[in-house]
Amino acid sequence: MDLGISGRKAIVCASSKGLGRGCAMALAEAGCDLVVNGRDAALLAKTAAEIRERYKVTVTEVAGDVSDPKVQKALLAACPEPDILVNNNGGPPFRDFRELDREKILAGVTNNMVTPIELVQAVIDGMAARGFGRIVNITSLSVYTPLAGLDLSSGARAGLTSFLAGVARTVADKNVTINNLLPGKLDTDRLRGPHEPGSVEDPAAAAARKARISADIPAKRLGTPEEFGQICAFLCSVHAGYLTGQNIPVDGGLYVSAF
Repeated sequence: MDLGISGRKAIVCASSKGLGRGCAMALAEAGCDLVVNGRDAALLAKTAAEIRERYKVTVTEVAGDVSDPKVQKALLAACPEPDILVNNNGGPPFRDFRELDREKILAGVTNNMVTPIELVQAVIDGMAARGFGRIVNITSLSVYTPLAGLDLSSGARAGLTSFLAGVARTVADKNVTINNLLPGKLDTDRLRGPHEPGSVEDPAAAAARKARISADIPAKRLGTPEEFGQICAFLCSVHAGYLTGQNIPVDGGLYVSAF
């Protein structure tokens, strides 16, 4: 399917690896020029080079933590008139809520609620004026199914969801959409647990781990960053202009609800 976005400009946050990388790859495949971002400059450069080589699109790298106002400013300087914004950021680590002090709580809310709101504020009026905009927020299935230990992640992302639900309706008539992708169990580093960066997992151990983790998923497997990215790219396409303010679980059927 031609997504109709070839030549569009996209900012994809936290896109050096994992789900963000999957989204960047899919948008590049659709012909978008990209601004990519990640904390690890070397890994980001590797990802950017691969995208350029594979898809022959323009890729600009902005290294750093997207929650840093200086990094946000650099992203917007690199792409002052984005057509597409994919908000993504790492979530707080698993911990009992009793271990959270004010500093940790504020950091979690800043990373997973305040930062994406700030970026939406920066780009939405320009999108509306130009008559095209696609904003996709990568949140979490825990917005629907909170888990003890991920309380801060669930709360911050749920806050973002509610905040932008009203905003989405104010720009729908300008062909600007805001939607949320809620990943369940996808095959990323986050599900590997603690490990040395760049380490290679033993194939047998990896297969056993994936089988164990996916046992309760109706699809009986973990999702991939690549297929997640393709769903994101569709939400950014010309075909998705009548879909806004929605939460789309990408979870292999794990979240059970008829509505």
